[in-house]
Amino acid sequence: MKIVSLLPGQDIPDEYMQVRFLTLRKPLGFEKGSEELPGDGDALIVWAEEEGKIAAVGRSHLIPDNEDGSAVDVNAKSACPPFEPLCNGYIPVKDDNGNEVSGVLRPAIQIRGMGTLEGHRGKGLASGVLREIEVKSVELWNIRTGWLQARIESIPFYVANGWTCYGPEYIVPRVGPHRSMWKKF
Repeated sequence: MKIVSLLPGQDIPDEYMQVRFLTLRKPLGFEKGSEELPGDGDALIVWAEEEGKIAAVGRSHLIPDNEDGSAVDVNAKSACPPFEPLCNGYIPVKDDNGNEVSGVLRPAIQIRGMGTLEGHRGKGLASGVLREIEVKSVELWNIRTGWLQARIESIPFYVANGWTCYGPEYIVPRVGPHRSMWKKF
């Protein structure tokens, strides 16, 4: 396994976008092009290669201080809700581990677009991508926390990598049930 990362502003290879499409959008019946996310150009792009081919992908971006992580995904005709703890006036709640979701939460990143090709799952590729995203995000932006909206079937993967759910399950239109997750750094 080889892990590769691109800093914000670097050109994203077509093969990376193809893996994102095949793992996240095509299974939902979305059109080619829907894999492009707002802010890709400002994101940290990471992938894992096996035998010289990209097999797992992911990305993170810095959440601006005046934003809450909510996103409209025009290409997928969908939207993700805000990360409540990043909103003004937030009343702290406990996460699934019983820890209060509070304190100094910024700088913060959002992780999106994690996917691994069939036939390459269960080999640690996605964990390698996630670790690289975490390490590089700390180096690049000196982050305090990370946030993501996990598809229900992906939650065990993130929990195994130190992430924790908080709040209720919700539906991301055209994608399905999700829960919000966070991690302190």
